[in-house]
Amino acid sequence: MTQKPRAADPGDTGSTPGGSAPTKPATGDGERVVIRNNRKLTDTSEPEGTATDAGSDVPAEGLVEDAEIVVDEIEAEVNATDGPEPSGPPVVDAPAQPVDGGGTSLGAELEALRAELDERTRDLQRVSAEYANYRKRVDRDRSLVQEQATGSVLAALLPILDDLDRAREHGDLVGPFGTVAEQLTTALGKFGLNAFGEQGDPFDPTRHEAVAHQTSAEVSEPTCVQVMRRGYQLGERLLRPALVAVADPE
Repeated sequence: MTQKPRAADPGDTGSTPGGSAPTKPATGDGERVVIRNNRKLTDTSEPEGTATDAGSDVPAEGLVEDAEIVVDEIEAEVNATDGPEPSGPPVVDAPAQPVDGGGTSLGAELEALRAELDERTRDLQRVSAEYANYRKRVDRDRSLVQEQATGSVLAALLPILDDLDRAREHGDLVGPFGTVAEQLTTALGKFGLNAFGEQGDPFDPTRHEAVAHQTSAEVSEPTCVQVMRRGYQLGERLLRPALVAVADPE
């Protein structure tokens, strides 16, 4: 009677009764464990009546299935541990910078930034000063141009004011005509027009033009004793000097 092979444990490292090769333990290198099914074939040379029992192949088939399950589990664990290989070049960690060298580099960079900041600050201050001077110059030129334009218009009206002065001396500025003359004088005064040159004023060669000279014991300094034509100024600007007769002390 043929003896049935016993079912071996899947973890058994020895030879299986069915002639299977010994199972190698799984390693971390992902080595595939291959179990070949060398099942024991029935000897056909045996006489009739001594053939191997048909059920003797069942334990071998179960052993192969169990081994394949264990191999699949081992492969899954190895693949999960190793993970996919990186597609790019290997990453090499940069060497750590020394502490002292890094501090020196940062200090030098900080000094360079401070120097550049100081230079930019000086440039900004210089530009701001130039712009302030430019604004002052523009404002001064604008005021000068405005004053010159106003002076030109007022200088053209001075002969009319001279005629009004002569009419006033003769007593002709009466009624509506006198009212219009006063309104014109007031309106021109709002633009800064001022008249000067009265009898008894000290003679000022910068403001008076002497057309006659005489001596008098009644004066202690050169004095305007007669005003022939009044002078006008616009603010501090002289539009026209006054024509006067001057009396010098004896």
